[in-house]
Amino acid sequence: MLLEILAVIAPVFVCACIGYGWVKLGHPFETAFVSRLVTNVGAPCLIFSTFMEIEIEVDTFNTMASATIVAMGLFGIIGLIILKAAKLDLRAFLPSQMFPNVGNMGLPLCLLAFGDEGLALALTYFMVNIVFGFTFGMSISSGTVSFRELLKNPMFYAVLVTLAFLFAGLKPPDWVQNTTSLLGGLTIPVMLIALGVSLASFRISSIKRSVALSVLRLVMGFVVGIGTAAMFGMEGTMRGIMIMQCSMPVAVFSYLFAFRYNRQPEEVAGTVVISTVLAFLCLPLLLWYVLPPT
Repeated sequence: MLLEILAVIAPVFVCACIGYGWVKLGHPFETAFVSRLVTNVGAPCLIFSTFMEIEIEVDTFNTMASATIVAMGLFGIIGLIILKAAKLDLRAFLPSQMFPNVGNMGLPLCLLAFGDEGLALALTYFMVNIVFGFTFGMSISSGTVSFRELLKNPMFYAVLVTLAFLFAGLKPPDWVQNTTSLLGGLTIPVMLIALGVSLASFRISSIKRSVALSVLRLVMGFVVGIGTAAMFGMEGTMRGIMIMQCSMPVAVFSYLFAFRYNRQPEEVAGTVVISTVLAFLCLPLLLWYVLPPT
């Protein structure tokens, strides 16, 4: 079991360390370009190619998507209660509690832990997370409801096309499948390197608050993940994916929202860094819990 856990953690840790070390050594990293490349090309192609390659039942997809919506709702309710009790700014910190880093960190971990089936289920969570993150999440930060940003995001259209093919039972031509598979292959390693770059670039302004909010995100995620999986009767790989994705640290796009709308971005950046470090430290226990015994 220890070697199995190491085989999952090591590639993720090494890739993130490459990004971290790259910046610390003073090498240039065009974050804006890489972010656009992943968002506009890599991730949409990964979503489409994965669901076209892997057989996933429509009922399974619906169950995972529904459970994800329930989990996000529970995150919102619990986060709202605790943040209000602590008299913290909901517009700054609620998105960071509702939307875990199921992309940069969650996708590679689920792929390495559970294989292609795990990646498809993890992408289901990721797809729902993107749709709600760039609507409700952004609306919380901005103070206004708008679907404009979602409609400008190519991942949204990749989700629509993928769902159309999935529910219609269609398969794309080989040249489309091969092209999207090739382009989608760049997404996970680049996401991990970009995560390391983010950790090297962000600064922590309030240790105590960042630690408290990071612990809340991780503990709440784990408990809600277990509860949601039980609520939907999940077993095996699906249960493991739900718990892992819910247990991920604060998403980087929560900082981007806070920065864009001036909602205490330095504080949110601190939760991204500390929650990610704590998540890496807790990964062996998390994997020990969700992986089937060998």
